[in-house]
Amino acid sequence: MPSYIKKCPECGSINLFWNKDKGEIICRDCGLVIEDKMVDFTQEWHEFDSDSGEKKRRAGAPMTYTQFDQGLGTDIGRKADLSILNTKNRNKFFRLRKWQYRISTAIERNLKLALAELKRVASYLKLPGSVEEEAARVYTLAVQKGLVRGRSMESVVAGALYAACRRHEVPRTLDELSEASGIEKKEIGRTYRFVTRELGITIFPSNPADYIARFSSALKLSAETQSNAIEILEQAQKAELTSGRGPTGIAAAALYVSALLHGEKRTQREVADVAGVTEVTIRNRYKELLEKLKLEKEIRKLKKKKD
Repeated sequence: MPSYIKKCPECGSINLFWNKDKGEIICRDCGLVIEDKMVDFTQEWHEFDSDSGEKKRRAGAPMTYTQFDQGLGTDIGRKADLSILNTKNRNKFFRLRKWQYRISTAIERNLKLALAELKRVASYLKLPGSVEEEAARVYTLAVQKGLVRGRSMESVVAGALYAACRRHEVPRTLDELSEASGIEKKEIGRTYRFVTRELGITIFPSNPADYIARFSSALKLSAETQSNAIEILEQAQKAELTSGRGPTGIAAAALYVSALLHGEKRTQREVADVAGVTEVTIRNRYKELLEKLKLEKEIRKLKKKKD
């Protein structure tokens, strides 16, 4: 029994009973429930067979926002043996299942559809479970606050996923989300800004270095080129070249420069396609890096050697 409970606040009795199964402390003299819904912080029992597990287990599956009822609901008859029921009871059983679906609220029906779409897009983008969970939480909050009204469900799902990716520093571009969800890039960005603003979600600027590994893998560049690209980005951040510029564009330009320096030449078109930006963006960021970081001499030396 907790040390802070010494006597009944109603009658002053010390004849107290601690019901560990129900998580309650009750006064035996006056019947007052002093504490309820108490959490048991002691060690969980180990299971050695199914019988002992059912008796000793005190926790179910964890709560998750990726299900409309957060994993706490119960479906009628998912694994029921209908062969033991007669026709009347079987019809009653199917009627109960039908009404269980019908009596769900509008929010629950919305979440059922939206979370299925969220899982599909997250699977397509190969996002980790933590990002999917965060995106589901953001979408659930958006539905509860009525932010989905007047907007397509798919655009809010894509916006929530992009916000979750940014919060967990998982590099995914708006172009990739647009391809996975079938929603226009501008619409995803607009919905993302609206949802984060209304829910008060703080999003820090993306780090261009987070995109280097993915872009490098897609372009089949060596580890040395990848490491040098990160070094170029660090120099660019010190020179304040990254502020006010898109992280994907500056990351792609750093990789392009690094590839040139290591003799793994890739065209601006190839780099632009992988990064989801235009060739003009690559060209502009490339020129800035050469001028500010004084890399022109090294590029010229490489060209002379080849000639």
